[in-house]
Amino acid sequence: MTFSTLFIAYLVAVAAATAIVARTWLDSREAITTLSVLAVWLAFTGWLGFTGIVGQRVDKFPPGIALLTVPVLIVMLALVLTHSGAVLARRIPLSMLIGFQVYRVGVEFSLHHLSSLGLAPRLMTLEGGNIEILVAVTAPVAAWLVSRGTPGRRIAWLWNVIGILSLANIVARAVLTAPGPLRLIDAEPPGTAILIFPFTFIPGFMAPLALALHILAFRAFPASIFPSSRRNRENGLP
Repeated sequence: MTFSTLFIAYLVAVAAATAIVARTWLDSREAITTLSVLAVWLAFTGWLGFTGIVGQRVDKFPPGIALLTVPVLIVMLALVLTHSGAVLARRIPLSMLIGFQVYRVGVEFSLHHLSSLGLAPRLMTLEGGNIEILVAVTAPVAAWLVSRGTPGRRIAWLWNVIGILSLANIVARAVLTAPGPLRLIDAEPPGTAILIFPFTFIPGFMAPLALALHILAFRAFPASIFPSSRRNRENGLP
């Protein structure tokens, strides 16, 4: 079994788990909408990667990686920052929104292996300063802390901040080391892996999913961390 096949199996597992979460905590209409968005998202990402558009448009404008990530980010942010996101943040348990981030362990193992194959720079691994795997393995702990009262929820909130900063760090490293006009870090080998199918799902699905979970968690946090403040607002008190 090739590493590409293993990665596809991992991708299917993450997508299936996402679908299960939607079916479990959303009502029928909301679940159908979420699953439809998920299916289109995966199909769009897979098509751009499989046809080679992402890898072939390295020196063209717009570059292939932008054709992949920009539409995904626009749609994803439009969903999680609007009323739809409020519904998701209200219905899906906060502990699930945080604990689900453990899936990022697979992404980091993939990047480590791709680095050993010469398809990603050392900067994309733990040895190179990428702490994503530490965020991923501590996600279950942060999820558990949500149930440990206000102090625990505040620690989990801090974990969410660190997690989104870590995500921004690895995304910046990926963009700045990948072949193309934005390659400002001359790391060797260049980050060609994210331009090759099926690893195009890392920038096209895995990273945006992590960002969506962080944003939804932030939207779910205020009532958990500041319950007295929420009651005051509801009662018209300062």
